[in-house]
Amino acid sequence: GEFVSSIGGGLTSFGLGVYVFSQTGSAAYMSLITLLGFLPTFFLSVPAGVLADRFDRRVLMMIGDGCSALGILFILFCMRDGNAAIWQICVGVFVSAVFSALLEPAYRATITDLLNKEEFSKASGLVSIAGSSRYLISPMIAGFLLSVSDVRLLMWIDVSTFVLTVVSTAVVKKGLGTKEREDAGSFFNSFKEGWQAIKTRHGIFILILVSSLITMATGIFQILAEPIVLSFSDAKTLGIVETIAASGMLISSIYLGARGIKNHFVSVLCTSLIIAGVFIFGFGLKENVVFMTVTCFGFFICLPFANNCLDYLVRTNIPENLQGRVWGFIGFISQIGYLIAFVSSGLLSDFLGKSLGIGVGRGAALVVCASGVILIIVSVILSQIRSVRALEN
Repeated sequence: GEFVSSIGGGLTSFGLGVYVFSQTGSAAYMSLITLLGFLPTFFLSVPAGVLADRFDRRVLMMIGDGCSALGILFILFCMRDGNAAIWQICVGVFVSAVFSALLEPAYRATITDLLNKEEFSKASGLVSIAGSSRYLISPMIAGFLLSVSDVRLLMWIDVSTFVLTVVSTAVVKKGLGTKEREDAGSFFNSFKEGWQAIKTRHGIFILILVSSLITMATGIFQILAEPIVLSFSDAKTLGIVETIAASGMLISSIYLGARGIKNHFVSVLCTSLIIAGVFIFGFGLKENVVFMTVTCFGFFICLPFANNCLDYLVRTNIPENLQGRVWGFIGFISQIGYLIAFVSSGLLSDFLGKSLGIGVGRGAALVVCASGVILIIVSVILSQIRSVRALEN
C-alpha cells in the first residue's frame, strides 16, 4: 500500500511542479510549494509520534492517508473551471502535508508491531523501495501522462492510491487486532517520556544526530547537483543523471528487501557512510558527465544500507510502547539537516563562486566536496564510539 501511495504522491509532486512553473515561470513559487509540503512534517513529527503511542497506529495511518486526499481534492475542485491560483495550490499542498505528518511515526512503529527482530532489516529494505519509487518510477509515469493529458489526471491517480492504502491498512488492522494501550497520562508527559528514551540511551542519541548529518549531506547533494551539472551541460543530461542515480537506491533497496543485513550493523553503517562520503567528494571533483553519473549512482546505492542499519539499531533498542514518540523525534531532528541544506547550500555556493571567481557551478562543487569530507570524518569517529557499538548487543 505504501509503495503505491508513494508513487501517487510522486505523480502529484512532479505534476504540480511542472504546472506551477508553466503558469508562473518562477522558481520561487516552486520553492514555496516545496516548503509548504515540508514544514508540517518537520513541526508535527514529534506530536504525531506521541499520538502513535497513545492511539491505535493503524487508525492514525488510515486517518493520515485518507484525509491527505482532501488537500488534493481541494486543488482539483479549484481547477474545475480552469487553472487554480497559486494560493489555492499552496492551501491544498499544506492541508495534505498536515495529515501526512500523522502517517510516518505510526507507520514506522507499526513495522515493529508486525515483525520480529530477525525481519527488521528486510522490512527496512522494502520501506526504502517504497520511498525510492517516488523519485524513480513517478517521474517516468508522470512525464508520459503529461504528454497525453494534464496535471488533473495525475492528481486523480494520487487520490485513488490513498483509497488503496487505507483499505490495505484496514485489512492489516483487522488481521492484527487492536493492542490495549496503557494509560499514557498527559500529552506533555508522553512527550517527555519519548525524549527521555532518547536522552538516556547515549548511543541512540548519537545515531539520531548522525541521521541529521546524512540528511544534510543528501540535501546539499540533491540541491546542488542541478546547478553543478547545468553549469556545463543541459536539462536532458541532468534528467539522465538523476534517473540513473535514483536507480542505485532502488537496486540496493531490492537487495536489502530480499536478503537483509544479518549482523555487524554498526560496521556496515560506518562503512556505507564513508563510501558515500567518497562518492559525494568525487561528484564535485571534475565536470565529466560519465564520472559524475557513476559517483551519483554510488552515493545513492550506499544510502539504503546506512538507513537500514540506523533503522535496525533504533528498533532493537527502544521499547515498543515508546517507538512512535522516538520515531517522531528522529523525524524532527533528522529533518534539521534538510533545513540547514535548504538555507545554506545555495548561499554558500554563490558566495564561494563569486569570491573565488570560479562561477556558481564550481562554487557548488566545492560545497558538495566539503560535505563529503565531513561525512567521512564523522563516520570514522562514529565507528570508534563504544556506546554506539554497544547497541548491537
